[in-house]
Amino acid sequence: MHLFAPGTRIRRREVLHGELWMEHPVTVVSDDGDVLAVRLDPGSPFTFPDHPHGPHPWSSHSAWASSVVLQLHKTDAAYGVWKFFAADGTFLHWYINFEAPIVRHPDAFDTDDHGLDLIVHPDGSRTWKDVQDLHWQRAEGRIDLATVGRVLEAAAEVTGFLDAGTAWWAAWAEWSPDRGPDHPAPVLS
Repeated sequence: MHLFAPGTRIRRREVLHGELWMEHPVTVVSDDGDVLAVRLDPGSPFTFPDHPHGPHPWSSHSAWASSVVLQLHKTDAAYGVWKFFAADGTFLHWYINFEAPIVRHPDAFDTDDHGLDLIVHPDGSRTWKDVQDLHWQRAEGRIDLATVGRVLEAAAEVTGFLDAGTAWWAAWAEWSPDRGPDHPAPVLS
């Protein structure tokens, strides 16, 4: 397995039906082979190659326009855990992005967004987002019924972690963007 060094710029690539659909740069914060942590910064430019499925849903955007986001990708997990911050570096919320497990390359990783999202607010309350996208993505041919099943299994896994208070990403609770992109990973016990 290829590990990425902290501070390295790599590409996050969305691949749909085996073809590149979108990519943009991120900066590696940490990579221990189990969890890849990358930082998405404002202004990260999006590239949208022509795709047989048509334009990417974000194709009207030229770059990431929000604030800093820490993205955590656990090996074989069918979701990424994103930690959103306000422009001043204040923690806003966790954002569970249900997506294909990452596939590593020497200078990039591949995934594909499956539409469903879960926002976990600082007080622990939860808001499901884009629930209808599972149906829409299946109707549009982006995902198949088996993928819908995997997304629902991943959603049950995530809610199980949250209900039990065993979310693996809690180890990153103290990480903030003011520590810089090279801030080391938390020590996991």
